[in-house]
Amino acid sequence: MTAPEEHDEAEPAPKKTLARSLGEFFGHIAKGVKTDPSKKVLRKEVEEEQRDGITLRRTTIEEIELRPSPTPPKADDEAE
Repeated sequence: MTAPEEHDEAEPAPKKTLARSLGEFFGHIAKGVKTDPSKKVLRKEVEEEQRDGITLRRTTIEEIELRPSPTPPKADDEAE
């Protein structure tokens, strides 16, 4: 177990201000808007090996990519 830090025992953490809470909230919203929902990383593995002062690293990323489906023809186009 690690020793507790001094500021934890001396005084509790200060309460977040309203401005800080609003900034965090809008930051999360902005991140959600900017994030591309068509790609989702399932797993990322990194294998690392040291040989004679050289680092060999292999990174494997498994992801899902959702492509938009082609739009079906409109009912008016089928009648012609």
